[in-house]
Amino acid sequence: MKLRVAFAGGGTGGHIYPALAIDDALRSDFAPDDYEPRFFGNRNGFEATLVTDMPLTFVPSAALQRKLSWAMLRTLAVNTVGLFVALAALARFRPTMVIATGGYVCVPVVVAARILRLFGVMKGAIALLEVNAQPGLATKLIAPLADEVWTAYPEAERFFGKKMVVTGTPTRASIARRSLPAIAREALDLDPVRTTIVVMGGSQGARVINVAVAALVTRRSLPESWQVVHISGERDYAYMQAEERELAPGNVVRLIPYLPDPANAYAAADIVIARAGASTLAELAVTGTPSVLIPGTFAEGHQAANAAAFAERGAAVIVTDAELDGDFLWWTLRACLEPGRLAEMKSAAAQLVPGDAVATIVGRVYDLIPARVVDSSDPNEIARDSRD
Repeated sequence: MKLRVAFAGGGTGGHIYPALAIDDALRSDFAPDDYEPRFFGNRNGFEATLVTDMPLTFVPSAALQRKLSWAMLRTLAVNTVGLFVALAALARFRPTMVIATGGYVCVPVVVAARILRLFGVMKGAIALLEVNAQPGLATKLIAPLADEVWTAYPEAERFFGKKMVVTGTPTRASIARRSLPAIAREALDLDPVRTTIVVMGGSQGARVINVAVAALVTRRSLPESWQVVHISGERDYAYMQAEERELAPGNVVRLIPYLPDPANAYAAADIVIARAGASTLAELAVTGTPSVLIPGTFAEGHQAANAAAFAERGAAVIVTDAELDGDFLWWTLRACLEPGRLAEMKSAAAQLVPGDAVATIVGRVYDLIPARVVDSSDPNEIARDSRD
């Protein structure tokens, strides 16, 4: 039996990378002729450039609105068009499994999958991945249509009830295969022995973080033993090149627009300055890396709840957008990089290492598919066929 998986998600790397991690694991379990993935995303999302190993179907979609307005009517119109596009594409593809990993494009895709199942056009199971501590509006709306909801936090049971399965957040295999710090630093053209501060604002960058880091490295001379890797995001790269043209004396800064695979950045880092998206936190946990987290104020406050889970365990320090500037960042880094404090944060971060989320999710795929699709008295047919 051929496994066809429709992944739906997009907008940011945090909604795309988990899907790619699951796809990588399934590819390793199946012969090429026995596995066919397809990604359903938005033409204007980050998925248009990040998803390169599977076909892409673009589905019109727009962020959901809570208040009656012209914007709500426009959103309804766009998502209705997206629903018909998704219906046609899914009917042709006939997936064995639909996995929605977040973003508003999931709404028309999951609704379309459920409609097609209702009319017997497809039999595929439907699963949602919600890895934020506080689920978003889109997930809450489409969760009743799913067979399972995969989460990173047991507390999410109050939102999803018996449909919830705690899996953790899937991360790419390259992140877990941590290199030695000195080797990773050399790969990034850095001094292999300096204390390394890595700054990343998410897949699209974060202006408030970029501005604060630029102020830090141009106005203050950092300790001679420090070096900074500043991953600005493509959008702000030219701006940051201009802002960081004249560094304070002695400062060593490596400005990078974007790293498709940040494995070396995590391995090189003594501490990471970042937003608090769920995928970023999963990567920090897998690598056991201390962090300074600046939660975004967007996305219904998800990031504040995510960051609190790390700060409460001593693995991170939280700085708000309102507090953040070059001077505040300087004093925060000075405190965190004191040897005793840094050792405590590293120890706490190491305790956050989750189980193998990807393996757990692949196991759920094997459990869900036979229950809905395999026409056989042996519910393990697909698992055995795929591994023989």
